[in-house]
Amino acid sequence: MSDAEADCKFDAGFMIPVIDPMRCEAKGPCVPICPYDVLAIRIVPLEDKAKLPFIGRVKLFVHGGKQAYVENPDACHGCGLCVQACPENAIKLRKQI
Repeated sequence: MSDAEADCKFDAGFMIPVIDPMRCEAKGPCVPICPYDVLAIRIVPLEDKAKLPFIGRVKLFVHGGKQAYVENPDACHGCGLCVQACPENAIKLRKQI
């Protein structure tokens, strides 16, 4: 068991990271710090891009059209390492419904 696993407070799937698309700048430290491969940086699909306000689309363009996404939500153990690693404070944890 790694140190990160030892600090996890919940069973897998109880918590889920929620990413604020208006804050995420795709810098990526959240991805490698997660011991469960929950997050990934990827190109924002057109349908998600269309939902952003103008300033969000401009910001997205400046950051290469990429953002962090929750790829594997059921693997999250709620350790909060991604929250701590995010330089934009774009990630919060919440209970999965």
